[in-house]
Amino acid sequence: MTDRKTDYPALPLFTDRWSPRAFDPRPVDDATLFTLFEAARWAPSSMNLQPWRFVYAKREDAHWEAFLSVLMETNRLWAQNASALLYVISDSEMEYKGERRPSHSHSFDAGAAWMSLALQASSMGLITHGMAGVDFDAARSIINAPEGFRIEAAIAVGYPGAKADLPEALQAREFPSDRRPVSDIIVHGPMAG
Repeated sequence: MTDRKTDYPALPLFTDRWSPRAFDPRPVDDATLFTLFEAARWAPSSMNLQPWRFVYAKREDAHWEAFLSVLMETNRLWAQNASALLYVISDSEMEYKGERRPSHSHSFDAGAAWMSLALQASSMGLITHGMAGVDFDAARSIINAPEGFRIEAAIAVGYPGAKADLPEALQAREFPSDRRPVSDIIVHGPMAG
């Protein structure tokens, strides 16, 4: 639970979720991990196409080091203690009336699935941290992403760890961040040119 304040009433599940870097390196069991994937499965998507896929490795399996290796060094420093690393990818094309065509909403839909996974994790006492600090070309090879799929982000999943175990520079950043006010993210009517 955080002490973040909302400008307007919102469920605490939104303000309680944040992206820590301090992970306890204990393993996560499959039942727990698959509960997160189940929550992601129920995210909304355009035409119910569910274009997202989660490619994952657990810290105790043979794929762990490879999945970790394509993160930028600053992310590897702390993500190495996560229980699992996920790569969320999305199909940039969709099947429509028997033919493949570009999907406008694949990234949008994958983002909804990631948020569902993150909120489920938070409700279970787990933490998640999404990352764009990835060598995406190397990641494509490591995870064997199919042609036409976009790698959206990497996600560290696990149990909360001790802030003191982080490098000193990261300890200073280990707190729930605030957000822009609602007035900064909305526009009533057309945007000014």
